[in-house]
Amino acid sequence: MKYQKPHKAMDEREKLRKFRELDDAFAEALRELEGITSKSSASPKIEETKSSEERRLEQERENQLAFERRLKALMQEYALPEESVTTLMRTLVELGKIA
Repeated sequence: MKYQKPHKAMDEREKLRKFRELDDAFAEALRELEGITSKSSASPKIEETKSSEERRLEQERENQLAFERRLKALMQEYALPEESVTTLMRTLVELGKIA
C-alpha cells in the first residue's frame, strides 16, 4: 500500500507538469497572435481597393483561424477535452488575462 501513494503523487505531478506546458504553449500562442495583429497593422500590403475596415476584419478572421488551429493542435497534443479548455479560457477572460 505504501508504494501506491508515491506513485499516485507522481501522477499528480505529471498532470501539473503537463498543465504548465500547455499553459506556456497557450501563452506563447496568444503572444504570437498579438504579434500577428501588430505586424499586420504595421504593414498594409493588402489590396488597396479594400477599405481599412474590410482589411481589419479579414485580418481578424485570419488571426482567429490561426489561433484556433494552434489551440486545437495543443489540445490534441496534450489530450485535453474541449470542456477543460473552455473552462480555462473562461477563467482567463474573467481574470482579465485575455480579452
